[in-house]
Amino acid sequence: MYTMHKAKSMLSRLVEEAISGKDVIIARGKIPVARLVAIKPAGDRKPGTMKGRLKAKPGAFDPLSADELKHWGIE
Repeated sequence: MYTMHKAKSMLSRLVEEAISGKDVIIARGKIPVARLVAIKPAGDRKPGTMKGRLKAKPGAFDPLSADELKHWGIE
């Protein structure tokens, strides 16, 4: 856990720690107030990897009925 003051002075190092998977907690005094986490690069996702693995319930994509539309305020 790092105080706000210490975190400001060593932000680059803390970012590297977060990237490596370490839990970086920042505190005000002795009270933890924030967690620094790394963001996964968008390039890690591969389109189509779940194709055929997800099943929708029958009728999940059917148009809404008149009653359902009315419930949502659509006439």
